[in-house]
Amino acid sequence: MKQITTIIAISGSLKSTSANTNILREIAKIAPENVILNIVDGLDQLPHFNPEITEGIPTVTYFRNQIKAADGIIFSTPEYAFGIPGVLKNALDWLVSSGELNDKPVAAISVSPMQMGGDKALASLLLTLSALGTNTPQKATLTIGTIKSKMNEIGVVTNPSTLQELNGVLVSLLESIHPK
Repeated sequence: MKQITTIIAISGSLKSTSANTNILREIAKIAPENVILNIVDGLDQLPHFNPEITEGIPTVTYFRNQIKAADGIIFSTPEYAFGIPGVLKNALDWLVSSGELNDKPVAAISVSPMQMGGDKALASLLLTLSALGTNTPQKATLTIGTIKSKMNEIGVVTNPSTLQELNGVLVSLLESIHPK
């Protein structure tokens, strides 16, 4: 029997029709049977980060516990003004001093309607994840440009190459969770 692996997926977008959230749903569909992938919601419920308040905020405690309990994490983010959205940065800031991401296997994806695929957002996310001490294999990072041509109107990925790339990111993440 294969070991159960728990992955949480965090979208940097709050938009209900977000391509980033849809990408995470696609990864959940292609995940092996022994992988439980849960998409985190509620980033908008986290208060603004305040380093003087470290305890006693239920939404922050719940978020940190989700991170701590996961074997790995997949982030997918849009690019806003050449960086990651404030809601995602705020969530990551809540993890700076608590250590839940230290040595945690992580994958990072940026999705954009633009040709460059949100490369600046991915670079920004990777810089923050590095500061938080994550284990982010190079093959577990991906930019996906011109996303509207790779998904149908209900957010399902229709491009075979994109599905292969997503599978590659997932495989790389799983290999870093369970090294051979």
